[in-house]
Amino acid sequence: MSFSSDLKHELTQVEAGGAAEQYAQLYAMLLFGRSFSADGISLSTENAEVAAAFRLLLLTLFDAAPQVQVTEFAKKPESKLYTLKIGDPAAAGRILSHYGHRAGEIHLRINRANLEDESCVGAFVRGVFLACGSMVHPQKEYHLEFVSDRLNLSRDFIKLLDEQNIRAKLSGRKGSYVIYIKESEQIEDLLTFMGAFKTTLEVMNIKIYKDLRNKVNRVTNCETANLSKTAAAAAAQVQKIERIERARGLGSLSDELREIALLRLENPELSLRELGELCRPPVTRSGVNHRLKRLCEIADGIVTADAKENSESF
Repeated sequence: MSFSSDLKHELTQVEAGGAAEQYAQLYAMLLFGRSFSADGISLSTENAEVAAAFRLLLLTLFDAAPQVQVTEFAKKPESKLYTLKIGDPAAAGRILSHYGHRAGEIHLRINRANLEDESCVGAFVRGVFLACGSMVHPQKEYHLEFVSDRLNLSRDFIKLLDEQNIRAKLSGRKGSYVIYIKESEQIEDLLTFMGAFKTTLEVMNIKIYKDLRNKVNRVTNCETANLSKTAAAAAAQVQKIERIERARGLGSLSDELREIALLRLENPELSLRELGELCRPPVTRSGVNHRLKRLCEIADGIVTADAKENSESF
């Protein structure tokens, strides 16, 4: 099952607090379904539980039994499309009238009179998701959306969400209108508002895991970069110490410089702090750094002297 299917399963199990919430949820499924007019009512869904919930609400609230048509997909035999229809104009007209709509409306709009309080708004949003919503698994990305073919209705819905401090955006896709949310906190708020508490907790846990994983990756990358930097610096130091050894011999160095030169040659992988701990007596990281810098200056001086001598010989 997909993440959206699991979410819709949870939403279909939410018990409405009363008849007003049931009417609000059904109203959303009617508005955002396939058609809602005096000529007929229909909703299409690939989710059997959504189809069953829609049918039950129509029977319970209006004693209207929709015709159910099941279509199988040739390329996806495991999937089915459920289309529920009320073709009787009298029954359709009765439902329309209850929700304050009339025959011949050019543009469907949300009739706020059907949403008595905040709990009814929550039930309405739940119904919209059941009818036309989907959500990407949060392990991949944060994205929840609703798809409608009605512009004014989509704008009304965005305004309704905005009043609950849930910010959604609108875009077009293949002749339809997509209402979408990409911020994880906003998605969590919406899920909670719809009554999907289990999914909300799942999203929060995934978010904590992703944040922790990203933090670990950042620390690891930083440590890797530091190790690479240390290794490169150590390799350069070894090359310069070997230059001194070839040109003058390490016996030409002071005791302190000769000690750190030998330690670096024998331990190219160690950090400055670790090299300092091997000195007798131990030397601070700053002290080791100062001695190695002095060795590099001596090696650079040898190169400069050799270059000058070569130029004079010509």
